[in-house]
Amino acid sequence: MKIAIFHDYIGAIGGGEKLILTLARGLGADVITTDVNQDSVKKLGFEDVNIISLGGTIKLAPFKQISASIKFALCDFSKKYDFFIFSNNWGHFAARKHEPNVLYCQSTPVRVFYDLYDLYLHQQSFLASILFKIWVMLHRKMYENYMDHVDQIVANSFSVQKRVKKYLNRTSKVIYPPIDTNRFMFEEYGDFWLSVNRIYPEKRVELQIEAFRRLPEERLLIVGGHAEADRSSSYANDLKKNLPDNVTLLGNVTEEELVGLYARCKAFIITSMDEPFGMAPLEAMASGKAVVAVNEGGCLETVVDGITGLLVEPEVSDIINAINIISNEPFKYKEKCIQQARNFDEKVFLDKMKKEIEDVFSHKRRKV
Repeated sequence: MKIAIFHDYIGAIGGGEKLILTLARGLGADVITTDVNQDSVKKLGFEDVNIISLGGTIKLAPFKQISASIKFALCDFSKKYDFFIFSNNWGHFAARKHEPNVLYCQSTPVRVFYDLYDLYLHQQSFLASILFKIWVMLHRKMYENYMDHVDQIVANSFSVQKRVKKYLNRTSKVIYPPIDTNRFMFEEYGDFWLSVNRIYPEKRVELQIEAFRRLPEERLLIVGGHAEADRSSSYANDLKKNLPDNVTLLGNVTEEELVGLYARCKAFIITSMDEPFGMAPLEAMASGKAVVAVNEGGCLETVVDGITGLLVEPEVSDIINAINIISNEPFKYKEKCIQQARNFDEKVFLDKMKKEIEDVFSHKRRKV
């Protein structure tokens, strides 16, 4: 079976890009996208995956998102592949012409259209807020119309499954994202904490920075960037203006460098708002490192409170307390962390996705 995966764009390195490229390699599938940052692909170690670009997008939000949607809606690969997978926010705009298909929801339904709408609206100036409202109203309607052509939705967590039901009134199955546990290793409990996430407002990186500002004896390294012409640009720039000396923004790093950081860090921290799933905490756990995570979203399905780390409220004081507790005994969590990460191994993910593809493909053939 020849399979194509539609994915918005491959820009800043994140869990979504890693998942799609892992899936493509595991299925022998091609990836069809718009913008492609080859440096990101190289840093992730997926040069062997065939990536087809539909052309670049307009580098100005929200025209970037609109132009990606249009490119997917207009393209036609229906005669070249037997099955199609859509990923992220705009790939399913190709669903009308490409079936049978599955949508793998990583952060969808589009959070800026639904649960994060107020957060982004309040960040706009008066004029920008008017344009923002118009864009969301029109683009959300198109988004929902194309969703009607999706055969099956697979959610990456029960948290996302609930959002799919709430905002799209669709049922979905849960298949957790993959962690290649064999890649990760433990070396030591070093002198720094690690954070790995895109620099987006919903990641609440400012909570991490403020917590470490009040803990000058601790260090924090933050890995991750943001895509060009992305809605997070101003947020990222603001964070850089007032960093304490013990916090360093590393930007994107190679996969080998990231594995080394996991291996040598003292522990890991994630503060995302209702994180859809969160692959990075599991990568940290696969390296034997405890996780401080907010008591929300996908982290509730991966971090076992008191066993593989600590779940806290999104308050600086609570985060500081958890950092102090884990810093005193980081080794206490090692074995349980490694054990928990194995439950999300790459082979489990690929086996479940292959079965889902076969089920949808067979069902569509019976209907013809």
